Amino acid sequence: MVQATEHIYIVRDDAILGGEPIIRGTRTPVRAIVETWRMGAAPEEIPQGLPHLTLAQVFDALSYYLDHQSEINSYIERNRIPEEMIDPLV
Repeated sequence: MVQATEHIYIVRDDAILGGEPIIRGTRTPVRAIVETWRMGAAPEEIPQGLPHLTLAQVFDALSYYLDHQSEINSYIERNRIPEEMIDPLV
């Protein structure tokens, strides 16, 4: 079941990523946009790497993050790859 949020482009769907906030009509989690932004990409550049998203969706995801930082940071931490599992050549 899709649940709307107070953000127009952000929804939760229990069938997708266990209900983690995603961009409406996609499987792209808000955390993916936040992590890309944190790595230094300007919001305007993010749709170049994720061409199925519009700039409005990207800005709404960042707005959702600013309203729900602890929740999204928790999803980011849960999905972090442990350093010992990352090849040192990467």
